[in-house]
Amino acid sequence: MMTDSTPTHKNQISAIDLFETPLSWQEISSRFPADHVEVEIGSGKGLFLTSSALETPSVHFVGIELAAKFANRAAQRIAKAGANNATMLRGDAKQFLEKTVPSSIANRVHVYFPDPWWRNKHKKRRVLNDQTLQDIQRVLVDGGEFHFWTDVLDYYEHICGQVMDETALLGPRYVPEPTATHSMDYTTHFERRARLNSQPVYRAVFQKLTS
Repeated sequence: MMTDSTPTHKNQISAIDLFETPLSWQEISSRFPADHVEVEIGSGKGLFLTSSALETPSVHFVGIELAAKFANRAAQRIAKAGANNATMLRGDAKQFLEKTVPSSIANRVHVYFPDPWWRNKHKKRRVLNDQTLQDIQRVLVDGGEFHFWTDVLDYYEHICGQVMDETALLGPRYVPEPTATHSMDYTTHFERRARLNSQPVYRAVFQKLTS
């Protein structure tokens, strides 16, 4: 796993902070094979990155999280698990997609349980806006997939409509709820909390057309 060369505390792993050290995609990807790359926007505490990296060692996962506290916790979780095929970044995901990630590089882009930011004055904080959705389409390889999960039905319907209006991605494709086999067998901590409280989770997959 690629991490910051300067730990936050002695013997403590931290995420690569793109605010402190802006890096190009070439610099970020220079330490891992780029044959199959998946990107997660808003990685939180890193449950998805860690479990997915361990389950699919042939894929390299790149996660980005705005909150330094969560980004560093995710980096520590990944390191503790020995998931060498995951890279954790701290930064602005919208800027990262628009300015750093090249076109046709990601086999999948994952966005799980983003904050809806319903108030008009807060909508500019949404990670999924028209530009970001267009960038997701751009960075996907032909046949690549955009995975979107939320526990807010109104927001699910809003984003699905926005994807259909702003991109040429095919979908949404329904995703059945997987059976959890142990207490942490969930995509993210948000999914775990929702399902343990018997709350519905809304899932969709969109796919980029093959040229």
